[in-house]
Amino acid sequence: MQSPIAQIIEEIKAKKVFRRNKKRVELKILSALLYFYGLFLRKVSRFLSLFEQISHESIRIYYHRIKRILKPPERKRKRLIAVDETKLKLESRQIFIWSAVDVDTKMAIWTSEGRESFEACAFLKDVLNYCKNKPEVVVDRGFWYRLALERLGLNYKHETFGCRNAVEGFFSLLKGRTKRFWNRFPFKSSFDSVQSWL
Repeated sequence: MQSPIAQIIEEIKAKKVFRRNKKRVELKILSALLYFYGLFLRKVSRFLSLFEQISHESIRIYYHRIKRILKPPERKRKRLIAVDETKLKLESRQIFIWSAVDVDTKMAIWTSEGRESFEACAFLKDVLNYCKNKPEVVVDRGFWYRLALERLGLNYKHETFGCRNAVEGFFSLLKGRTKRFWNRFPFKSSFDSVQSWL
């Protein structure tokens, strides 16, 4: 039986994901997977440069090429999900970043141009695609959640602290990263590039 890495290498070579192979395919896959599982690009670059010189920009490109062949996460039972949204700037307009966090793991991130019940409903429907059941949802007092949650038949409760700290912690990390570019995305960023970065 083939190892998972050997299967990925075979699939990448068969689909001709990379046009040039100056770097070994194994290194490209390893760098993309380390980034996929949560390490920052520069940390992956520093770590892998102990073995072979590789830039953080190359890793970003490898990840975007490989992510098309990675399997989506499997559906699991969820007990409790904390949901929230925050604002960022994309050129001259505001966009909203939505996040749903299980008490144990990050689940979903989504971007929209508005913050109404329609967007909340669309985001929550997307979150439910990763759940085998209908978990309880913890939200703040944003009026846009009530209608969306009732429409989807989800049990929910309002909470300012407590279980919602998981999603607030994620947004604290996100704002720490976006503070480097003044909580706005670089000039000529597209909606798709923002979603991909997230």
